[in-house]
Amino acid sequence: MTGVVQAFGDGMVVAKRNLIKIKRVPDLLVFSTLSPIMFVLLFAYVFGSAIDIPGMDYREFLMAGIFTQTVLFGATITGSGLAQDIQRGIVDRFRSLPMARSAVLIGRTTSDLVNNVIVIVVMSLTGLLVGWRIHSSFWEAAAGFGLLLLFAYAFSWAMAVVGLWVRNAEVFNNASFMVVFPLTFIANTFVDSAKLPGALKVVAEWNPISAATLAARELFGNTSPQMQVPDALPLRHPVIASLAWIVVILVIFVPLAIQRYKKAVSR
Repeated sequence: MTGVVQAFGDGMVVAKRNLIKIKRVPDLLVFSTLSPIMFVLLFAYVFGSAIDIPGMDYREFLMAGIFTQTVLFGATITGSGLAQDIQRGIVDRFRSLPMARSAVLIGRTTSDLVNNVIVIVVMSLTGLLVGWRIHSSFWEAAAGFGLLLLFAYAFSWAMAVVGLWVRNAEVFNNASFMVVFPLTFIANTFVDSAKLPGALKVVAEWNPISAATLAARELFGNTSPQMQVPDALPLRHPVIASLAWIVVILVIFVPLAIQRYKKAVSR
């Protein structure tokens, strides 16, 4: 128990260090918020007129998908930051301090979670400007935002494993883009997954990103009874499926990330 408390305390110190870095280099936060704003505007005004969602405005359908994509891209900062710290030798300095080894991972994932909170606030304001509205209760909306942040936090641990594996920020950025970008598009983030052809439809329905996106839509009240009811089990119960995916990802990748970190710093 003492070790857990120490690891958490040390992790908060590392998280503070990462947040101070954002304060000193505000460009990091500026560009992480400009990108989702650009996606909202492009999809709302360029693709919105061409994509038909039965019974609802496309902009309301769109926002949950944009939220999900954005927090996932925000989670990739974890892997990039770890790879960069190892590359620059900062992790070697941490090794000389009397701190828990898992503190670096806890601090990194926590600070990136805070960054995602800021980005979601900016995105929500942008969504309101383009016509997005929440049609559910305050607590349901809060649960929707909370679920998105939990999903991103779990994904941060998966990205931590990749970042510790490649140990190079440039390589990680290319690798993560090739994984996250197609995952967010072969899903129900921007179009109804029922309209996708053949194998793509099956992949989209069982994609954890689809479950998280649909869960957010339901909690925000951005669904329509005219939309086709999905056949896949995760999309019939998206909130439960999203929580299950979060648990599975954490159970798999937290131990893997700690193991990879120990190997990375022992070289």
